[in-house]
Amino acid sequence: MNAPADPLDSLTHERIRSLQEERVRSLLRAVVPANRFYTAKYTAAGIDATTVETLDDFRRLPVTTKAELVADHTAHPPYGTNLTFPVEEYARLHQTSGTTGTPMRWLDTPESWAWIMESWERIFELVGLRNDDRLVFPFSFGPFIGFWAAFEGASRLGRLCLPGGGLSSEARIRMILDNAATFVCCTPTYALRMLEVAESMGVDLAESSVRGLVVAGEPGGNVPATRDRIETGWGARVFDHWGMTEIGPAAVESVAYSAGQYVLETQYVAEIVDPESLDPVEPGTQGELLVTTLGRTGSPVIRYRTGDLVVEDTDPSPDGLALLRLKGGILGRADDMLTVRGNNVFPSSIEAIVREFPEVAEYRVLVETRRAMQHVRIELEPKPEVTDATALVDAVGAAIKDRLNFAAEITPVPPDTLPRFELKGKRFFRTDPAD
Repeated sequence: MNAPADPLDSLTHERIRSLQEERVRSLLRAVVPANRFYTAKYTAAGIDATTVETLDDFRRLPVTTKAELVADHTAHPPYGTNLTFPVEEYARLHQTSGTTGTPMRWLDTPESWAWIMESWERIFELVGLRNDDRLVFPFSFGPFIGFWAAFEGASRLGRLCLPGGGLSSEARIRMILDNAATFVCCTPTYALRMLEVAESMGVDLAESSVRGLVVAGEPGGNVPATRDRIETGWGARVFDHWGMTEIGPAAVESVAYSAGQYVLETQYVAEIVDPESLDPVEPGTQGELLVTTLGRTGSPVIRYRTGDLVVEDTDPSPDGLALLRLKGGILGRADDMLTVRGNNVFPSSIEAIVREFPEVAEYRVLVETRRAMQHVRIELEPKPEVTDATALVDAVGAAIKDRLNFAAEITPVPPDTLPRFELKGKRFFRTDPAD
């Protein structure tokens, strides 16, 4: 299941489809009957998955949901039954963050992990990584998959990789400066946090050697105001990247394409479907992203409902690449959408407005039900130099009212009140379980 030798710019739509069909067939024949989870799933549906020959056949397979996987892990601890080989053949363990439910432990064989490395090689190709680039990874190397794979993928390419685990933010900034790092891999939240810390140190990161940041793990890289704040503060290009523990690294911007993300279709089958009917949507229409991992045979996900909403970009590719493009990247999660006064609102929509105000150091959104309607309260932490918090609150409130068509309750909080994050930022809370 190695990545094809075809350079990305040589791939045609026909070649991509041929590769995907070949790999789908190989995947299903390896998984059934060895993998208990998928064998039971397809048997219950009355489907012989080994007869699948084309992508049209493939799309008749039932989808896989996170709830199914979580239930399987709960019923068969500690790893569930989505294992194609004996446990003794697995060499890597990672764990989901649990932000949308119970954390799951995910195992990879050496072969599956090599496939993930190949995916990262494709990503580094798209972001224009050079032979002389030096990458810093300023995060704790815990059980989340995070940028573990990016670190090993870049190392495998022969690039100098600087691990920042166990260091303070100040020490990580000094690491960047002392080693003349050119790329930073982190969450958008932590990119902003390092700017805040650097300012307190009297360091202007825009004057550093960093020329690119690969950000992932949460919205932000595709939120214009957040992206602009990062790019301006760092004096560097942001590359928004998307993946999941159970999926791997699946999509990223390219040097020429900053309006969304390319899906690595040599590594994945991606489908955009109606969240209700699960039928394919028309190109250019918003739908939910389904993903199949073509080379993670040891612990695959097949037609997996990511819960993420996307739109296929139907405009001509600036790179001339035939890969599927997601306009605007990941637009939001279906289960995060709010309906406030009849308006559909995503947390990223609120962030897009709040981050336009440089006076805001941090914020938090709390949603509760009042009189059977959703009420949004936003806590704003102004930067220490802000002398008129009331004016800032009024300005943010007016912007939300004008652009999102609802009035939010906005309250200022003292400096250093709200938490700072190294990994995914948790700024959105539903305080009423009934929501």
